[in-house]
Amino acid sequence: MKILYLSQLAYQANGRRYCDEDIWLTARLRRDFDLAVCHPVDAVRLMGAFDGVVIRNSGPVIDYQREYGEFRAAAIAQQARVYPQLTGKADMIGKQYLLDLTAADYPVIPTYIDLDSLPTATGYVVKPQQGSESIGLRKVDRETLATIDLDGMLVQPLIDFQYEVSFYFIDHDFRYALYAPDPDRRWQLERYEPTAADLDFARLFIEWNDIDHGIQRVDACRTRDDRLLLVEVEDLNPYLSLDVLDEGTQDAFVQRFAESLRNYLG
Repeated sequence: MKILYLSQLAYQANGRRYCDEDIWLTARLRRDFDLAVCHPVDAVRLMGAFDGVVIRNSGPVIDYQREYGEFRAAAIAQQARVYPQLTGKADMIGKQYLLDLTAADYPVIPTYIDLDSLPTATGYVVKPQQGSESIGLRKVDRETLATIDLDGMLVQPLIDFQYEVSFYFIDHDFRYALYAPDPDRRWQLERYEPTAADLDFARLFIEWNDIDHGIQRVDACRTRDDRLLLVEVEDLNPYLSLDVLDEGTQDAFVQRFAESLRNYLG
């Protein structure tokens, strides 16, 4: 099978080295697949020569929004096999889902687009509806919030949380969890052993999303009263933090990844 692997190797992410992760992953996947790596803006031009397209550390879509839209449209029109599937309802199409999940009373950080619905809080987070990588995110008080143009923005109450935790899935199969014990150091991660209730929480959002084939990361925060609230469902190009894992877990992950690709591309 021939795979076009989308990565933005030169992207400089805070606290992470995208290129290292993709260099390691592609070296392992080449054992099972014919594979070529390209920048996401070149995908439309090249994908016709491949059996499938794998989106990995392709960087914030906001940096190439037009090209990403063209890629999605072309892939859907051509019925190309894209991994993850482009049927996802979460970050791959923006942050509207946070509003929808709030309205549907899911356990998510409450998210709004206007001031009238906002609960009283010690502070607020304002971020773009099409944002990622914390680009454009601001923490403000209520007085400052009233002066901000909220067109194209989301508003959330500032949550006092103990830590952030991420759950990593291949297809619907849970693989591992990591957490940041220090809230001020988001990418200083350690292994996390989830409880049955934790996994039920994460699977709620995996089942909600319409992806059968792909890697997804469910990010949550643990509140002071020990609840989990969803931060985001990264269903397009989640960074995997594979360097935090032991060798056995890394091997098991990439084996399951290759198995998932073979099953999907068939």
